[in-house]
Amino acid sequence: MKSTSTLQIALGVSVAIHAVLLTVRFVDPERFNRIFQDTPLEVILVNAKSNERPEQAKAIAQTSLAGGGELEKGRATSPLPPSALTELGDASEDARRKVEAMQEQQTLLLAQIKKQLASMPPPDPKVAARDPAQLEREEKRKQLVKILAEIERRINEENARPKKRYISPATREEVYAVYYDTLRRKIEEKGTVNFPEQAGKKLYGELTMIITVNFDGRVLSTEVAETSGSLTLDRRAQSIARSSGPFEPFNQAMRRKADQIVVVSRFKFNRDETLETRLTER
Repeated sequence: MKSTSTLQIALGVSVAIHAVLLTVRFVDPERFNRIFQDTPLEVILVNAKSNERPEQAKAIAQTSLAGGGELEKGRATSPLPPSALTELGDASEDARRKVEAMQEQQTLLLAQIKKQLASMPPPDPKVAARDPAQLEREEKRKQLVKILAEIERRINEENARPKKRYISPATREEVYAVYYDTLRRKIEEKGTVNFPEQAGKKLYGELTMIITVNFDGRVLSTEVAETSGSLTLDRRAQSIARSSGPFEPFNQAMRRKADQIVVVSRFKFNRDETLETRLTER
């Protein structure tokens, strides 16, 4: 009798444990995390302006702009799904600001050295050549001239290089948002009309491409940063980006800051035989 009672208890516990397990849903932890990590930043044109600058930009050219559509309902977005490739949005902007700050420091230092040299009295032939004060002054002059020559050399080298502007979701200037939107539309139209195929079959997939555009609108280079898994699709996507140009020449505001722009864009060839692109981070 005691043995039967123990068996009944064991069976009851077993049934209860299985019932609990059947109500628990197991999910892929990496997929679960991606739900929170894939927060897209989209290119939108906004029509509401606020007095305060956003702490974190959610769209290109968002400086003191509150949002698009009806502000109280939140920012209007497109139906394009989030990119699988994400990174810190402000990385390229921070790097650009650091470079600009270093260039400003160089220019300031150059002006200071020139001012110091101009304020130093010229060598006096009447004073003995072995005069300690004059020798010290001449040594300082030589050092300043040497530093001056080095700074001017660096500035000339930097000026000889093309100035590149990296366009990302964190880019705050409106002029780049408008230019990118035109570029994006031309590429999408080209890719939809000339949808890639191989042996009579359409090619579908996603990839990330780096596109460099010159100030005169020419496409200088295309580079696949993240492959679609199909070499043929990657090459067709590059061909679409190149043949979409030339784009419009840079306007004066863009030209003052850049000789070239570098765009990192996500290409998606959909099942409905359309191409969608979105600005993303490398």
